[in-house]
Amino acid sequence: MSERPATVLVTGASGLLGGAVARALVARGDAVRTLQRRPSGVDGAADVRGSVTDAAVVARALGGVDAVVHLAAKVSLAGDPAEFHAVNVGGTRTLLDAAEREGVARFVQVSSPSVAHLGASLVGVPATPADPERARGDYARTKAAGELLALGRDGGAAGRRGGPRVVAVRPHLVWGPGDTQLVERVVDRAARGRLPLLGHGAALIDTLYVDNAADGILAALDRLRDAPDVVGGRAYVLTNGEPRTVADLLSGICRAAGVTPPAWRVPAGLARSAGGLVEALWRVRPGADEPPMTRFLAEQLSTAHWFDQRATRRDLDWAPAVSVDEGLRRLAAHYGGTGPAAASGPDEA
Repeated sequence: MSERPATVLVTGASGLLGGAVARALVARGDAVRTLQRRPSGVDGAADVRGSVTDAAVVARALGGVDAVVHLAAKVSLAGDPAEFHAVNVGGTRTLLDAAEREGVARFVQVSSPSVAHLGASLVGVPATPADPERARGDYARTKAAGELLALGRDGGAAGRRGGPRVVAVRPHLVWGPGDTQLVERVVDRAARGRLPLLGHGAALIDTLYVDNAADGILAALDRLRDAPDVVGGRAYVLTNGEPRTVADLLSGICRAAGVTPPAWRVPAGLARSAGGLVEALWRVRPGADEPPMTRFLAEQLSTAHWFDQRATRRDLDWAPAVSVDEGLRRLAAHYGGTGPAAASGPDEA
């Protein structure tokens, strides 16, 4: 807990994770301000409406703020590259510039493990450096650039004077009740029979239950106050630390929602090739929704990505409180499931 209530700006609080972070801050007694283009829906928070790309709006939002948790981003599998850059890089720069002018002490950059995923498996690795040149897709590339920009502005870095202390956290595959990015898409596609397993579905992946993600972000914020020289200028991957196969994860989500888990398979190489073709077609004639497959998505569903959490838990003094199985039980309750099949763990595939 803070010695006194802090005033914290949370960007992107209308999303699942941003809202969870803002509510957790309110619950512990901090004064919370949010910045996003639509109402946050967070009781007890003061909303500022607008974009992180608007310098005037950002300046107004940051007046009198002690700390920033920056989650706002353009998140999509497809879209105009210039829009990704404007929000994920330009918006981060605008916030950092204003934070320096306003004397903000702490800045948590919420990033993504995709900033260091280059297409091959990530097996028990720590937070390797963000790579804007080789990350896969416009989202990952611009998030990588935004992370490097933020860490480069850490006020404790050699050659810099003042400015906020900065830490980057990379929550991995955040999910939970109300999630529209992962859970609802999995459930919708499974219900329509359009959710295949790529290869054997045996790639091990880490995930992160939403409450754990919010707790980890608050831990990073607090460690910037209590141990700035330990975490300042560094990046950490946040996960539950419970790798499961893609088949197990998808099956667990589907069972919790009461839909049939995926049973048909597509060769991983074919999915990657098809994803590249879909991306090309989407650039010429975008669809109304996300593309059904992209090369990045095919790689994410067919390669292992699980992470060494020892430095994360040691440096942030944090550990997840909600297990994957407990998260699935909560998800089943959200969908109205009460039977043993809905609440139990996933079948082996």
